[in-house]
Parts: sequence; structure tokens; C-alpha cells
Amino acid sequence: VEGKHDAELVEKVWGADLRVAGVVVEMLDGVDDLAGAIRDFAPSPQRRMGVLVDHLVPGTKEWRVVEQARAVQPYAAHVLVVGHPYVDVWQSVKPQRLGMDAWPVIPRGTSWKVGIAAHLGWPHSTQRDLAMAWRRILGAVDSYADLEPELLGRVEELIDFVTAPVWPALGVGPDATLTATPTRPLLRAESSAAGV
Repeated sequence: VEGKHDAELVEKVWGADLRVAGVVVEMLDGVDDLAGAIRDFAPSPQRRMGVLVDHLVPGTKEWRVVEQARAVQPYAAHVLVVGHPYVDVWQSVKPQRLGMDAWPVIPRGTSWKVGIAAHLGWPHSTQRDLAMAWRRILGAVDSYADLEPELLGRVEELIDFVTAPVWPALGVGPDATLTATPTRPLLRAESSAAGV
């Protein structure tokens, strides 16, 4: 995932299921060198890499970086990079969980996180204040139901990709159809291949 807050949110909601599936969530500290991170990880059919990116919207800097990273060879077939439309992962938490009808629009020139904390009436003048604001937002999340579908879908897509079984003898790989249930997502694979 792109940053610390993304990692903490994914861990809180999906962590137990990911550990059962043998998936590790790592923080990238931004995506400016995503191609380098892909080369360092060296994905393969048995060791796939999924990356979640904030604010992945056509025409943005993130979009251009991701398009270049998606082409890194020989790894491209074993990497899936997806994103959500939010400026920050904070916005993927349903605003109702924080007593709002919608996330406010923060004026250009104002730090988004500072603007959100100020709107909520929370301290916002230091990095520590913003860290505490995130703790409060994360604390409002109890389950998948507290997150917006745009984030849920992307994370589930990544989990599908990195946990898909590889059964070369049957010709089934990462593109196999996976089935999720609300309590144990994406841990059972289904395929139309004979014998599966």
C-alpha cells in the first residue's frame, strides 16, 4: 500500500484473513519509485505483488507513475496496481461514521488533512494533531461496512490477485474466478477447469 494510514486501515479490516492466506501488507512510502519497488520485490507466478494507490485518477502524477510501473518487465504479468479516487485513504471511511453527511471539500492551498481535522473541530496545527485525527478516524472503523465501496472493491481485487492459486497442470492461474464471503473473503478459488 502507498502509505502508513493505508497499511493500518487494510490491517484493521483485512489483517486476520490476509495472515491466514499468507499475505503481507507493506508500506511503500509513496509511489514515486513504484517501478523500483517492483524490481526489488521481483514478482513471479508464485510471488505476486498487488499495490493500492491513493488518488489514482487519469491525468494525475500518480496515473503516469503507475502506467510506467505496470510495464516493468519481466514482472508486469505478476503485478496488479489499482487505486481509489480519494485524495487520501481517510476519505474511504464512510463520513457517517464521523457524524458527517459527506466529506467536506477542502479549498486549494489548504492541506487536506489539516482541513478535515479543522472541519471536525479537532486540533490540527501539528503533525501529532493529525496523527491523533487519523487514530480517531481509524477508531470509527469496525468492519467492511464502514468503508466506501470504491476502496472495498480495489482491496478485494488485489486480494483476489495475490491469493489466486497457481495450478499449472490445469492451466489455472491468477485469472481464476474467486469467490468471497463476508466473513472469510477471497480464500476459496473456483474454476471451470476439469477436476477443480
